[in-house]
Amino acid sequence: MTSCRPFRPSPTLSPLLLLFGFGPVVGLIASIIYATPPMVRNTMLGLERVPDAIRDAGLMSGCTRRQQFWHVEVPTALPQILIGVNQTTMAALSMVIVAAIIGGFEDIGWEVLSSMRKAEFGQSILSGLVIALPAILIDRTTLRFAKGRGGDPGRAPRWRFAAALILAALLAFLIRLWWPEGALLPQAGLRDHATAANQWLRALARDYGRLFDGLRNSVLYGLLLPLRVGISGAATPAVWGFALTPALALAYGLAVLAAALLLARRFGWQAGVVAALVGLLLYSGFLGFPWPAFIAIAALAAFQAGGIRLALFAASGFGLMLVSGRWVPLAQSLYLCVLAVLLCLVIGGALGVWAAASDRVSAVINPVSDALQTMPQFVFLIPALMFFKVGEFTALIAIMLYAIVPPVRYVGHGLRHVQADVVEAVQQMGATPAQALFWAKLPLALPVVMLGVNQTIMAALSMLAIAALVGTRDLGQQVYVALGKADAGMRLIAGLSIAFLAILSGRLIQGWVGSRRPGTPAGL
Repeated sequence: MTSCRPFRPSPTLSPLLLLFGFGPVVGLIASIIYATPPMVRNTMLGLERVPDAIRDAGLMSGCTRRQQFWHVEVPTALPQILIGVNQTTMAALSMVIVAAIIGGFEDIGWEVLSSMRKAEFGQSILSGLVIALPAILIDRTTLRFAKGRGGDPGRAPRWRFAAALILAALLAFLIRLWWPEGALLPQAGLRDHATAANQWLRALARDYGRLFDGLRNSVLYGLLLPLRVGISGAATPAVWGFALTPALALAYGLAVLAAALLLARRFGWQAGVVAALVGLLLYSGFLGFPWPAFIAIAALAAFQAGGIRLALFAASGFGLMLVSGRWVPLAQSLYLCVLAVLLCLVIGGALGVWAAASDRVSAVINPVSDALQTMPQFVFLIPALMFFKVGEFTALIAIMLYAIVPPVRYVGHGLRHVQADVVEAVQQMGATPAQALFWAKLPLALPVVMLGVNQTIMAALSMLAIAALVGTRDLGQQVYVALGKADAGMRLIAGLSIAFLAILSGRLIQGWVGSRRPGTPAGL
């Protein structure tokens, strides 16, 4: 299983807009820059995994270096290279709407963007499906080519495939010869029925408005606000119905201390320290947590995971955001991404465990995951904006819809490929299904699961700039503010800050997994 880093629009677009301005050429260049790395990564991975025995066989057959590469190594690595083609195609399709923002043609991406601006959700959904359905088709086709090489009895013979292509080309030639000027387009289509879809969706949002507003307010005031400003700021009569008295604050501190001591005794002093820090963070919130302590903790964690170089990288990156005046947007980004990642890991991990245990559930979840994975990021804003209006809760829903696929896929994949003899041995010792899951399967699948955690964080960070369109005040919003002011320096710093968080989180997870178990999967 391979993967590539999701899209981070701000660092990609900022230097291009600075150098070339707006226009379709910039959209083309940005799409190429974004879609190229998956092909590079998968090509390198495929060539690195060519067995030495095959290379030696080519050399013993008298191949030159060029023949060795083109006739031995490339054919062997072709399945992995085709996966790169799949990922590159998906990446290019996901840039359709982003390219429309920076001055692309009036294509389907512009249709989605303009429909969202006009609150025409029916037209937005139809336009989004026009992008998503071909993306799903291309995704399944290219993956089938990648997995089906080597003789798949379920596929048609090559001569039938070639004959079908020839007949299709001949039909196209005859149609164009018979109707040289005809557009051959239907006079009416689904677009004409978008008004009815808009009315139905607005009626749905209106009829169930109280339900959606209640859900949004419950999460906003019970979860999002406490994480942002802390229990000390959220526990007020206006928000929670009561004030945080000194006695309640003392009781909270004693509870955190007791939990830290209990975890330290059970799992070691590191778990106790983490529990104490989490308790302090919940009390003060991300905005109120002291920045010297935050930078020190990040640097120590980086040193533990990757040594002095990673520690200096972490300290310098956070220091740059501090001196550049981006600390408050950083805290906004962190709290929103942390909450989205935690919810995705809990919900997506549970779905992955369920899918790994049941083929029927897997058959239902896999197509849904395919659809979520191939949809452009802007499409996730449509349902969230339609039902929950503008706000941080809408941004949270959009981020979760995009970031929930990696834990589902990687947890399911890791559990399905755990060694069967180990599981059987645990079951023969009298372990219950829950004990076998938590004490055998998940520890053995940990490297793959943590790869999913890494990809979930990447996906959440990549949605920051997209979620800024619905009212967040984080680093993504800083990018759009800089675009409006033509402030290239501010735009570049905000974009690089998002990229810094993505790189640092990936290196921390890689170092943690590598320290617990050798042989971390490639692509982490």
